[in-house]
Amino acid sequence: MPHTIEPAASGRAKCRGCGQVIAKDELRFGERLPNPFADDSEMTLWFHIPCAAYKRPKSLQEVLFEADGVENLESLESIIAAGLEHRRLPRINGLQRAPSGRAKCRCCHEMIAKDDWRIPLVYFEDGMFNPSGFIHLACTLEFFETTDVMERLLFFASGLQEDQIVDVRKELGV
Repeated sequence: MPHTIEPAASGRAKCRGCGQVIAKDELRFGERLPNPFADDSEMTLWFHIPCAAYKRPKSLQEVLFEADGVENLESLESIIAAGLEHRRLPRINGLQRAPSGRAKCRCCHEMIAKDDWRIPLVYFEDGMFNPSGFIHLACTLEFFETTDVMERLLFFASGLQEDQIVDVRKELGV
């Protein structure tokens, strides 16, 4: 069965991208994958449409233009295009201050100092997003091959204050 875009039947499903509940009747993206726990069956992973554009661009692209009622198509197209062009962009899982100085950057392999900004990364394997480390903000260009990541960082990092956003933009050089 192919992937799907449909209104949520209830308000119980959680988005696999952001972890928030998908509201009843809100359009959602369903990615159908083989079920690793049963033979000859499939499972459906549900995403908010924007979350799917950021985290699963190739899968969403397969059905996005056939679906009715999807808003902001131009914006979604550009998010998908960037995710397909820069293969590591879908790994971004927000933005945070390092709570300790024990994590190493996946790009430069240097320690990330306590209270420095870092980007958490995830890999999609077996139908789940698994944590896979962090990178410095300064390593953004080298790791992602682009510095156009601010929109993605802010999308998955809720609750940032305006002064923090200014600080991050300055550190990224955008």
